[in-house]
Amino acid sequence: MRTLHDQHRISFASDNIAGAHPDVLAALSMAAGGHVGAYGEDPYTAEFSAVATRLFGAGTHAFPVLSGTGANVLALASATPRWGAVVVPAEAHTMTDEAGAPEHAAGLKLIPVDTADGKLHPGDIAAAAADLGNQHHAQPTTISIADVTERGTLYTADELAALADAAHAHGMLLHLDGSRLANAAAALDASLSALTSEVGVDVLSLGATKNGALFAEAVVVLPGAPDWLARAVLMSRKGHLQLASKLRFVSAQLLAMYEGELWRDNAAHANAMAARLHTGLSGIPGVDFAYPVEANAVFAVLPGEVEALRERFDFHGEGTHESPARLMCAFDTPAEAVDELIAAVRAGHTR
Repeated sequence: MRTLHDQHRISFASDNIAGAHPDVLAALSMAAGGHVGAYGEDPYTAEFSAVATRLFGAGTHAFPVLSGTGANVLALASATPRWGAVVVPAEAHTMTDEAGAPEHAAGLKLIPVDTADGKLHPGDIAAAAADLGNQHHAQPTTISIADVTERGTLYTADELAALADAAHAHGMLLHLDGSRLANAAAALDASLSALTSEVGVDVLSLGATKNGALFAEAVVVLPGAPDWLARAVLMSRKGHLQLASKLRFVSAQLLAMYEGELWRDNAAHANAMAARLHTGLSGIPGVDFAYPVEANAVFAVLPGEVEALRERFDFHGEGTHESPARLMCAFDTPAEAVDELIAAVRAGHTR
């Protein structure tokens, strides 16, 4: 079968645009033969459950799903009663880039909070808690954050613990959108549990697609969460269209990513390429950065003719202070492509 795309073209638009890691493809091939149980009654899903327990601790319940949006909707719908609401940063993916899925598919009320850096803080939770008990307002019962945030910033373990403590003090649950959790853990040289189960996160959308898988995510109910939450995810997964009949192919990808250190290796490379890009752009007059570069995203104000630059490199944003260029690095971004982009920005400045 012929290739339908230019395999040498590198995009900085998103880490979703990257292909699949060879180890993931090999895992899919290994899982392809023979007959096993459907809908998660297979050895690959059972083994991933064991891996998740090793990663996050005893009492973990892992549910492989098909997409990041599906994982977020399933996790939030399971954690939030019909009269409840979800507090999110105004820039959250669930708020801006999931086509209203939490509202449309789960009937959830999202309460956006303006932030300077994409992160919520304990004071934001205290402010939301002022509505608790008011029968005229949807009740804020769930806090949902992302690590890495939509601004490319990171929560430290201490920040996450403070958020969890604030949420639990008001009877709220804490959900973490971890589509790029691997990048956060690699950047902070931390374990996955250090940013989730050890600091009080209740439910996690664990990502792999952005880090080298094809289509592989999971909802992970963490130790310490209420007993009913894992059953709510189990009984809601099919109704939210996230229970694949041949679930072994999702679980096999998750095993390839998380059974060893592939998740960390891939994320560390993406982070290193973003750091290389940040360093190279920093020396060019007229370049500025909208947010700190902490993982695999660079938000840059670019000089010169941005449209001419876009003819060679894909990226989101206009390169202005109001709309900085979002330059994402992936597990397979070559250093040569980063250097080429830096050189092109420098050349645009000198025109």
